[in-house]
Amino acid sequence: MSTETISLADAKAHLSEITERAARGETLFITKHGKPVAQLVRPAAPRKPVSLPLLRALTDGMPEQVQSAGEFMREQRDNARY
Repeated sequence: MSTETISLADAKAHLSEITERAARGETLFITKHGKPVAQLVRPAAPRKPVSLPLLRALTDGMPEQVQSAGEFMREQRDNARY
């Protein structure tokens, strides 16, 4: 994947072309007066929906946490090496 910088004026003039390039995986930075103002990239792949029955089956067998989240984090922090 390549990266390129394009001025805003060029981006306006060649919008169809740069969107096709982004769709192929290129990352394009659009600049205004030499400073980056936008980044054009291919969108991330859509996420698959989670199956609620499968998630429930997975979590039903897990033991409950006896310690509160705050106590757990405090213990982790206090026992951490620096």
